[in-house]
Amino acid sequence: MTRIAAVQTTSGDHIDHNLEAAAGYVEEARAGGAQLVVFPECFALMAKGKSQLRACAEVYGDGKIQRFMRQLAHRAGVWIIAGSVPLRSDDRKRVFNTLLVYDDIGSNRARYDKIHLFDIHLPNGEKHRESEYTMAGRQCVTQETPAGTVGLTVCYDLRFPEIYRRLSAMGATSLVVPSAFTVPTGGAHWAPLLRARAIENCCYVIAPAQVGAHSNGRTTYGHSLIIDPWGEVLAQRQAGPGVLFADLDPGHLQRVRRQLPCLSHRRPDLFA
Repeated sequence: MTRIAAVQTTSGDHIDHNLEAAAGYVEEARAGGAQLVVFPECFALMAKGKSQLRACAEVYGDGKIQRFMRQLAHRAGVWIIAGSVPLRSDDRKRVFNTLLVYDDIGSNRARYDKIHLFDIHLPNGEKHRESEYTMAGRQCVTQETPAGTVGLTVCYDLRFPEIYRRLSAMGATSLVVPSAFTVPTGGAHWAPLLRARAIENCCYVIAPAQVGAHSNGRTTYGHSLIIDPWGEVLAQRQAGPGVLFADLDPGHLQRVRRQLPCLSHRRPDLFA
């Protein structure tokens, strides 16, 4: 049994304030017995615009956010999944939206660049063109952690079941989905999609989210969730920043997979 924590935040455009809040959440999670702490997308910077995002993008392996998270993981003695950090790419106009995994001594153990980019025009007039300022990743990534083999994804990836099928085929027993969902799409689709990803892959799903009104004018849905392989909600936080906990039981996961062995019934010969 491994206790994990998911953090719900209302991040703004001031990195130092966001990192100070992150340290408080990690201390709360550590005090609650968590061995792994997962932050949402854009936890360290909800940028006011493209120019700030580009200016604050870090070189992989160095920078204020990465140094802070390394030190925080080491000091607290917990694993941290840093929901997403802006990292520089070869394209001067676009950055990577990158999830980073740190172990309990502060070593960076994995990097995942968000693959699916949020280009959408909602019925309420809200528009997003993530591809204008973000470089898409090209690789699925898993990482061994105290909570088992974790498949790494970010936000809009949730709408593409093939990435989760690939991660489960790579051995994932848990899936993380750090997010900053809009209110209209969150209210309609967030929980059903998360439960579906858990059920169809017989995996735990850990989905920390941004919530509320941000300094850049965005409003995000919140409703962070931790879901078990049967699709049962183990923990949720609807509104406001805070930490939620759940215990992941590998024995329960194996029982679910034995009782409903759908992963072994796949037909990769027919569906690549």
